[in-house]
Amino acid sequence: MDAAIAELQARPEHSDDKIEVEHVLIAFQGAPRITGVTRSLDDAKKLAEEVWQKAVAGEDFSALRKQHSNDSGPGIYPMTKAGRGQMVAGFGDVGWRLQVGQIGVAPYDKAKSPYGYHVIKRTK
Repeated sequence: MDAAIAELQARPEHSDDKIEVEHVLIAFQGAPRITGVTRSLDDAKKLAEEVWQKAVAGEDFSALRKQHSNDSGPGIYPMTKAGRGQMVAGFGDVGWRLQVGQIGVAPYDKAKSPYGYHVIKRTK
């Protein structure tokens, strides 16, 4: 997964003004605004890798989201370049590098992705 993250981040962002993504948030205990999660940051990374591998292998992404996501929202988000700042930076950094149907990961980063790991699929 780490190599795939690095490869994705090396890609240029595409110029689409609007995209839609579905994501699985794998949070960890102590992440901001996250309650009821007891896994460690290391365990969050392991679970994110497992979910990412299943998604890349073709498992139903919506089912993975419903089973594993710690996102309290709908899990499917339309995004615009103008409104990009309303999401965590890592979310847009991945979303605008994916083509429709592709899957990527925004790794935990205290500044860019403070809630944990985001396994992201671009849907539109």
